[in-house]
Parts: sequence; structure tokens; C-alpha cells
Amino acid sequence: MRVELRDEALDDLVDGAIFYNEQSADLDQYFLKCLRQDIEKLQSTGGIHEQYQGFHRSLSELFPSAIYYLVCGERVDVVAILD
Repeated sequence: MRVELRDEALDDLVDGAIFYNEQSADLDQYFLKCLRQDIEKLQSTGGIHEQYQGFHRSLSELFPSAIYYLVCGERVDVVAILD
């Protein structure tokens, strides 16, 4: 499947990176790397996660973040990334 991020999801990633950068230098880059890996996994796992309020929800492996997405045919549409 192809994974696409909405602008709102990209904004969520930026907000998360800013938060983690304020906690510790370079933690923002680690956050982005880990979330990028979590999002890339949706290429093969998209659609298997539980649904919450109409969206599939995949939990990040290392950070307290949830990736909310929709499956539209062969496309995974990432709507939000929330803590």
C-alpha cells in the first residue's frame, strides 16, 4: 500500500519534534526517525489495527504517540499523529 500524510499529520510531527527538542537536544531527530519507521510499516500493516472513532489507530513502538489513519483502496491516509 502507498502511505500518504495529510498536512495536519505533518503538523503533528513538527509539533512533536519541537516538544522533544525542548526536552533534550537531538531527541527531536530520534522522535522523527522512530515515527517515520512506524509510518513506513503501514505500507504492509495498514488496515489491521483496531478502529477508534472511525479511524484505524497504530501505536508508536517507542514514543507515546498514536497514528490515526484511513484505508482507501490501496492507500493509507494518515490523518493525525497524537500523543
